[in-house]
Amino acid sequence: MRDKKRKATLFLFLITCCISQIQAQVTSQQIDSIVNYAMSKFNVAGCAVAVVKDGNILHEKGYGIKSIETKAPVNEHTNFAIASNSKAFTTVALAILVEEGKINWTDKVKDHIPEFTMYNDYVEDNFNIVDLVTHRSGLGLGMGDLMFFPHGSDFTIDDLLANFQHFKPESAFRTKWDYDNLLYLVAGELIARKSAMTWEAFVESRIFEALGMDNTVGSLTSVKDTSNLSASHSTEKGDIRIIPTFEEMINGAAGGIFSNVNDLSQWLLLQLNKGKYGENLNKQLFTTSNHSEMWKMHTVMDANPNPRYNSHFSGYGLGWFLSDEKGNMKVEHTGGLPGMLSQTILIPDMNLGIVILTNTSNDGAGLFSSVSQTILDMYYKLDDYQWIDKYAAYMASQKSGDDAATKKVWETVSNMDQDAVEKSKYIGVYQDVWFGKIEIFNKDNQLWIKCHRSPLLNGPLKHYKDETFAIKWEYQDMNADAFAMFTLDDNGKANGFTLKGISPNIDFSFDFEDLNLKRVD
Repeated sequence: MRDKKRKATLFLFLITCCISQIQAQVTSQQIDSIVNYAMSKFNVAGCAVAVVKDGNILHEKGYGIKSIETKAPVNEHTNFAIASNSKAFTTVALAILVEEGKINWTDKVKDHIPEFTMYNDYVEDNFNIVDLVTHRSGLGLGMGDLMFFPHGSDFTIDDLLANFQHFKPESAFRTKWDYDNLLYLVAGELIARKSAMTWEAFVESRIFEALGMDNTVGSLTSVKDTSNLSASHSTEKGDIRIIPTFEEMINGAAGGIFSNVNDLSQWLLLQLNKGKYGENLNKQLFTTSNHSEMWKMHTVMDANPNPRYNSHFSGYGLGWFLSDEKGNMKVEHTGGLPGMLSQTILIPDMNLGIVILTNTSNDGAGLFSSVSQTILDMYYKLDDYQWIDKYAAYMASQKSGDDAATKKVWETVSNMDQDAVEKSKYIGVYQDVWFGKIEIFNKDNQLWIKCHRSPLLNGPLKHYKDETFAIKWEYQDMNADAFAMFTLDDNGKANGFTLKGISPNIDFSFDFEDLNLKRVD
């Protein structure tokens, strides 16, 4: 009987080894070939890719250039903005505070931040720490992001905490997923108050230093040596060009980290090892219990049934998207800022992790999506679906459609008699309850708009039709141009206006439609 058990155990061991060997057949050379092909198909200045498998770093390499001006090559130590991939670091920071007994996941936010507000008393009184990081607040997609998008505004954490009371919910509390950045900033403030250090200092000292992520920082201002910092690039206006690197404001809890694939390999291994790190995994940054909490589905999302991957569910944990592919749990997140796009994927059942950093928007999204899915398909032993070619065609069609729509608007504007506009009836100061004042004035015989609290949002208004004008913002790092749609009083004078993005693919952070501007002067 014992011999049979030994044979059965040996058989299972050999099967496990064989499966592991089959899965490990993806080589660094194959990954290299995949990325090089993708670089030839997408208009991306540079990128970096790391893959970890079975506790080891399988691949870690940079591609292309850091800057189209310097032509300096990307390597595995080149720093990129990882944008919203920072959110999982914020939830780990919270987990550390939970384990130190300074907070509990279910603590009410107001118990730690008394000035925190929400759109009604019930939500405000019951809003807990988990609600901050799970996109289930009831607020709409990107609500309030105009307070820090584009960069350069003067909004403070005090403004942020006070302004939630003015937002209008789009769904019932804890019933629907809608992506939110601002509540992560509140989580960053909570971390600062409970740790007596800034969010940036906390993640740098408690996470980066512990993992040996020596070249990773919590904000752009923390970058001391810029010699291996990638520039930000954009193709949204045609040819690839350098744009200013976005700097997070208030705190970096929603997207402020700058890192590289060499450091992020350690982050992937930490996650796959459920919080353990160091030689022989003899150290622990957070417990298995809190690891499970972060990888538990807290907010249900619409499933995306896909017969190719036999997918069934989708949801959001604490800083992570959760789904299934081919019977495997998939843990992932993407990140996006002007000129920087990134992706992190973990397949814990395969002990596999992938991170891809790019320095060009919008083509960077096509590159990281197609490269990661091609690599995953190889591990899933699926046929070659030609993801790179398909994504390249899709990105081209999206850009063509976007270009056609916006071009049509500006063609209409160019055919209007701009001198016939009765400018005086629009000139004045208008105010939104949370965004503040926006002024319409005459500048060199041209109607002009400027946002008092977000100085990059200013530019000429051109008559489009009826009481609608098209705004060409001086800020052109992203496709954020907008319509201004005025309402008139009984005397034919503008008494208010709303805004709406012109581009059909405008980034959701330009939440112009959440503004309701009324004349105050």
